[in-house]
Amino acid sequence: MVSMGAKALVKPVRAFHYWRMAVDSNIVPFPVRARTADNIVSFDRKELNVILSKYGQLVAAGEWRDYALNMTPDAAVFSVFRRTGENPAYRIEKRPKNAARQGQYAIVGSDGRIEKRGHDLRLALRIFDRKLLKLTEKD
Repeated sequence: MVSMGAKALVKPVRAFHYWRMAVDSNIVPFPVRARTADNIVSFDRKELNVILSKYGQLVAAGEWRDYALNMTPDAAVFSVFRRTGENPAYRIEKRPKNAARQGQYAIVGSDGRIEKRGHDLRLALRIFDRKLLKLTEKD
């Protein structure tokens, strides 16, 4: 086994050399779907205000700590966490394909059951008012 000095292992990297290597090689780019605003479902400003208002109330009560937003072509999901790093306690989903049937808003529990569904977001979020009442009754 031939011993190479530390100087032989360290080579300066030049930006143009790296670029030439990437262009000259046969790299096939990963296929990416065009993500435009037209094909992604999202919450509008009014919906987010309603959700964040309820979220703020439950954070102040100590029930919730963190949230995450996910927007896909099928649904927009606002996930709520009791502790960071665990599965969401609740998911507030907006699925426009269900608007004509059961309603585009759904509150899904941590076990995957749909707790509440409806056409109006404010009415669907009333399920969390019970938690606020329970928290204030204990005091």
